[in-house]
Amino acid sequence: MRSSSALTTSDQRQLAMFRALRHRNYRLFFAGQLISLTGTWMQSVAQGWLVLRLSDSPLLLGLVAAANSLPVLLFSLFAGTVADRFPKRRVLLITQSTAMLLAAILAGLTLSGLVQIEHVLILALLLGVVNAFDAPARQAFTVEMVGREDLLNAIALNSSIFNGARTMGPAVAGIVVAWIGEGPAFLFNALSFGAVLTSLLLMRLDARPAAGPRRGGLLSAGLRYIASEPDVRALLFRAGAVSMFCFVHIPLLPVFARDVLQIGAVGLGWLSAASGMGSLVAALILAQLRDDAPRGKLLATAALLYAPLLIGFTQTRSVPLALILIGLCGWAGVTTMALTNTLIQLIVPDDLRGRVMSVFTLMLMGLSPLGGMLAGSIAELVGSVPLVVASSAVIGWLLVLVVEWQAPQLRRL
Repeated sequence: MRSSSALTTSDQRQLAMFRALRHRNYRLFFAGQLISLTGTWMQSVAQGWLVLRLSDSPLLLGLVAAANSLPVLLFSLFAGTVADRFPKRRVLLITQSTAMLLAAILAGLTLSGLVQIEHVLILALLLGVVNAFDAPARQAFTVEMVGREDLLNAIALNSSIFNGARTMGPAVAGIVVAWIGEGPAFLFNALSFGAVLTSLLLMRLDARPAAGPRRGGLLSAGLRYIASEPDVRALLFRAGAVSMFCFVHIPLLPVFARDVLQIGAVGLGWLSAASGMGSLVAALILAQLRDDAPRGKLLATAALLYAPLLIGFTQTRSVPLALILIGLCGWAGVTTMALTNTLIQLIVPDDLRGRVMSVFTLMLMGLSPLGGMLAGSIAELVGSVPLVVASSAVIGWLLVLVVEWQAPQLRRL
């Protein structure tokens, strides 16, 4: 038997990859989120297929995504102030309970055969309100579970949870939807919130207030900080460009599955799962990066590769190649967003974390569905979803190039 001193380099790297799990609270969070997010991804795929079945419209696919994002655009900055002013666990208990209720309502309407497109739109809008408050609180809560010393690893593991669920959930959802319909997928999502609520209730948190000066409760304090930090501004702008113009294919995947690649609901599940697998690989790679790893260079590389990979996906009619390309898009997207998250959290002071991360949430969750809605509406007019998605990706790529030109110092972060 080997002693701890005889651990190989591979052993040490594997231990380092999961070092945030040494914290009891984070282990609870990890397990609860893995179950809950699997349900979330099942609902996401089933909802897209339901909207396409009810409406046969790319515009309405984008509109439902936009309904989910509009509250994020309106409330996320205020929600960041809430995350800084109130206990984050309490905020998460409220948001997760509300999301569970909304999923249960959608499941009931679908299983009863009463669901209409306006029901989906209203519930998506309400879920967007929940997400606007949930996301900044959840991101800022990570440091309370693991401390600053394991923050980088925890962010990478958070991404691995999200994308592990993104691999399993859509694949299961595609089969469930094809065999028995969308309702059971929505029902599983509602039940899965029990796992994350239980994990939050079982946590033992330090009651001491966070150290450091407080800078008031106004969201303007966070905006002033961002305006004064050129690196944070550039990181947020690049994230916004990728989210707005390169994530547009996500709400339109049902169209690619049904009309472009002609692989149906099961194929939609496989497309989403392939994207999730690429994202999971990215997250696991990031989890084992050393503290001195060139994160800035890796971030720039992933951001620059995303658009060409997406353009390739829109143009292929080969299912195996489409799965490979969408998987590589998943790798590039998660590498871009997870490293942006990491670098911002390393720069920002603790007392402004919630407010600054609310702006990141706005860029990630607010702009992406808005771009999807615009792409869907334009595709409805021109009659070609692949052409519109590819054109949008070109715009995103040009904006990323602008950041590379204006802020070359980001590569040294």
